[in-house]
Formats: sequence, C-alpha cells, structure tokens
Amino acid sequence: MTETIELGDVLIQVTRKSIKNVHLSVHPPEGRVTLVAPAGTRFEVARAYAISKLGWIREQQAKLRAQARETERQFIERESHHLWGRRYLLTLVERDVRPHVTLDHKRITLTVRPGSDRKKRAEIMHNWHKKLLHEAVPPLIKKWEKRLAVSVSGYFLQRMKTKWGSCNHVAGNIRLNTELVKKPKDLLEYIVVHEMAHLLEPTHNERFIAILDRHYQGWREARDDLNALPLVDEDWPNL
Repeated sequence: MTETIELGDVLIQVTRKSIKNVHLSVHPPEGRVTLVAPAGTRFEVARAYAISKLGWIREQQAKLRAQARETERQFIERESHHLWGRRYLLTLVERDVRPHVTLDHKRITLTVRPGSDRKKRAEIMHNWHKKLLHEAVPPLIKKWEKRLAVSVSGYFLQRMKTKWGSCNHVAGNIRLNTELVKKPKDLLEYIVVHEMAHLLEPTHNERFIAILDRHYQGWREARDDLNALPLVDEDWPNL
C-alpha cells in the first residue's frame, strides 16, 4: 500500500517494506520524493521523520531545479547534440532517400526526406539512439552477469522522465532510459550495474549498497556525475 505525505508543496510517496531503516530519496530530474519505511512503521511516525528532513528535501530539490537543462532540440543545421558525453554539431540533409543518421569525428549527419517535420526528425534520431544502445548494452550485461552471478532475462529501452533505469527482479529484466546514449559510456555501465544489482536485492537497503561497494566501488562518483549532467527540457513524444 502506498500513502502520500503532504508538507506544503512537498509530496512524499510512502511505501513499507521488510527493511531495517528508513530510506528517504529525492529523485532527478523533477525532485520526486519517496520514503521507504520498515513494514511496521505507523504513518504518523513516517510523517514526523519526513518533517525532520524537510530542510534537506528542499535543498536537494533546489539543486535539481538549478541543474543545467538542455533546450528542446529542433534537429536543425548546426544544432548541438550530445553522444556518449561528447558534443557534436548536426548536419541536416534533405534527400528523397530512406532517412538515416551517420556519425564522424565532428558531426552527426541526419538525412531526411524533404518536408520532414521536427517530430519525424526526432523519431529518426531516437531510433538511431536505440540502435547504438542495442550495440552497447548486451556486452555490459554479459560482463556483469559473470561478476554478479546473475542472469538477465531481457532488457528494454524506453524514454523515461524520472529515472535512468528500473529492474523487474521477479521477471529478471531491466529497463534503461534512452537518454543514457548522450552520457559517457562509463555512466551507462553504472546504471546497468545498478539495475542488475537489484536482481540480488530489490530495495536500496544496506545490502544493496554493500553489493555496489563490493563490485563497483566508484558508483557514488558515477551517480553524482550522472545527476550533475544536463537534463533534457522538452515535451517528449511517445517514441
């Protein structure tokens, strides 16, 4: 059962699980707040704890609001686009051929049919991003299946507004945000490891942290680097 604590303009989603300690989190990019409490915790106790942390919550939300955001991409000539942590200029080519994207050391070339609108250009670029991720993700999964001694039944790519990834530990699959294609590859690896670690421990409890500490010692730095990078500020289509 999920409940909501309302503290002025701050809404906190409360869930209870079989854990020992309370876990309070402020999630990028929008500052969504969650509180995971031990199974027997009364709502009043959870609310009192949230009140005691209200200053910290507002501080974290303020940091997220101040974080740099990319302006909405228009997919026009000489527009900046990021790929694996590097900035490229976009070259737009209109030709009556099958739309496609190519990359060289300086630019991304987007070839579209004459008259293609922004939505169509975004769709072509998004499909290209997914292709690149489909090339990058399986080797990472294979690498970390051996190290973590787990088996991933499958993975999915999806645009997500509030998280970089998720894990269905019952089905054994993971889900990754396609925006990760814009970030350095080591940060993609961190998210893959993070979600695969949830196959061993579904919650963000002490055991989960111990798993990351053992197998991916730089995870805290990777998390901070990822959350410090620009966020996308756009109305995402259902691609």
